[in-house]
Amino acid sequence: MGEKKTMSEIKRKEDCCGCNACGDVCPAGAISFVTDKEGFWYPSVDTSKCTGCNRCDDVCPTISKSRASAENYKEPVCYVAEHKSVAVVFASTSGGMFSALADAMYNQDGFVGGAVHNEDFSVSHFISNDRNDLARLRRSKDLQSNAEGYYKKVKNILDSGSKVLAAGLPCQTAALLNYLQKEYENLITVDLVCAGVNSPKVWRRYLDHIEKKAGSGILYTENKSKEFGWHNLTQKFVFENGEEYFDTVRTSSFIKGYVGSHLYLRPSCYECKFKGFPRTADITIGDFWGIENYSSKYNSDLGTSLVLINSKKGEEYFDKIKARINCEEVPLEWALPGNPSLVEPMSVLSDKRDEFFDDLDKMEFDGLVDKYSPEDKGRSGTRKALGIWKRIFMITRMRPKALLQTIKYSGIGNLNHGKGIICGTNSHIRIDKSAKLEFEGLMILGRKEAFPKSRDESRLFIGKNGTLKVLGDIVIDAGNDIEIFGGAELVIHGGKNGYSDANTGLTVICGQKIELMADVGIGRNVTIRDTNGDHYINTAGYRPSRPVTIGEKAWLCGSCTVMPGVKIGRGAIVGACSVVTRSVPDHAMVSGNPALVVQENILFKI
Repeated sequence: MGEKKTMSEIKRKEDCCGCNACGDVCPAGAISFVTDKEGFWYPSVDTSKCTGCNRCDDVCPTISKSRASAENYKEPVCYVAEHKSVAVVFASTSGGMFSALADAMYNQDGFVGGAVHNEDFSVSHFISNDRNDLARLRRSKDLQSNAEGYYKKVKNILDSGSKVLAAGLPCQTAALLNYLQKEYENLITVDLVCAGVNSPKVWRRYLDHIEKKAGSGILYTENKSKEFGWHNLTQKFVFENGEEYFDTVRTSSFIKGYVGSHLYLRPSCYECKFKGFPRTADITIGDFWGIENYSSKYNSDLGTSLVLINSKKGEEYFDKIKARINCEEVPLEWALPGNPSLVEPMSVLSDKRDEFFDDLDKMEFDGLVDKYSPEDKGRSGTRKALGIWKRIFMITRMRPKALLQTIKYSGIGNLNHGKGIICGTNSHIRIDKSAKLEFEGLMILGRKEAFPKSRDESRLFIGKNGTLKVLGDIVIDAGNDIEIFGGAELVIHGGKNGYSDANTGLTVICGQKIELMADVGIGRNVTIRDTNGDHYINTAGYRPSRPVTIGEKAWLCGSCTVMPGVKIGRGAIVGACSVVTRSVPDHAMVSGNPALVVQENILFKI
């Protein structure tokens, strides 16, 4: 019996999807899982225990195709959908469909299963009938999930008569159906549009890199956070020291290696056997990438769901959630261009995969990904500089005064590297010779995109020994007045993710120090001042000037005023027409004159 060939003796790693079902089905406990250098696990058989029953062959989804896929619709019914609750959409990967499906099962006292983060941020499969677990279950995790013991739990729950909604990847769903061996009317299966699973080891190295960069341990992480928009694939981190970090598609080395390079997917993902139609699960959900090409109705950048109904059972269950969602049946052809992974395995883009994993423990993570990703097809340095000058010519409209001011205060070398001030056509600049200018980004002063013929002025004054630091990109519309008095300092961190933007009517009066952190949003006619000039009031402790700080990703709504000595917290919102005279906590919303906290724990899409 020890000589019998079983699935556990797979010689090609491409033939094992890592579903763990063989371990659950083995009656002799002969199968365990061993992790290779890439961080993926593969079955290992103790031949002294193996009885040769072949149950591992029967359950293996790459060997024994699930009969469910043959019974499902040859072409699914396709929907575009979003949850009616904005809060649910914010908390979801795309449009909140998993939450709606799970809620319907909880309402029947049923169980919901899927992938969750463990305390160390590894991923495993989990099932419960506690609605409080929904927050852990929703959102995709994008890496291999350990499902050891999961199949046994699902079968026991089903055999007890309870209802189950089981969510997972297509290979995991096929493995579950093979494990169960029979049809269960009390089971609804949901699979995900899968673009491959990443190595748990690579994920851990990425987290180590982020913790080192932040100087603090990760307390919480959230995939595809909506705070910078659905399309930015943002990984949000909250650290033990209370700080936050958003790693978007513009900055994330992990996304570059995953989405851009397919560097560290499981080998079986490059030869996935679970693509195309009919699908294995009753319902398929995912991101409806490209929906904006067909419908402006679903284009909020908060996330839109793709739903495929693959079976009669799935159709009946989907009907139960329609009161919770907005949905519309659309042609299947709409879904395919933005989701090629529905029908095709992930492609191999790099021939340096082995070298990448050899260096995984030797190099810093971001440098490692850069080294082994296929050559960047983006613009070269020369083409980037040409793009910047094209932008300069558009904003200055080739007007001599605007163009000369841009070059005078920035320098051609700085501008070639995306640093300096680009002056709009009606900009008035007065900078003392002793003033200090520091550029690590571009300040566009006086944009007139909507009204190119507007005569609105843009004014920048920097007095003797005043300092302006531009440490990231920021766009300021025409009609602004920025004054930095002698010896004062204005620091603008701009947009780490390209989002800092100030609407028309901005007034900044800086007499000591004003600092705008990264990704601040500024509405129309906002005033920020740290000084009352030489005006004194006979009040104890009064000082005419006190520093002001606007925290990262704060939102200053139209016509609000920020007064001296105020610190606006990270992610805070200042309501329209408010006058802020005291500091605002992180993630709080304030309103009124004087502004008071009206809501806490606010999240918003910038």
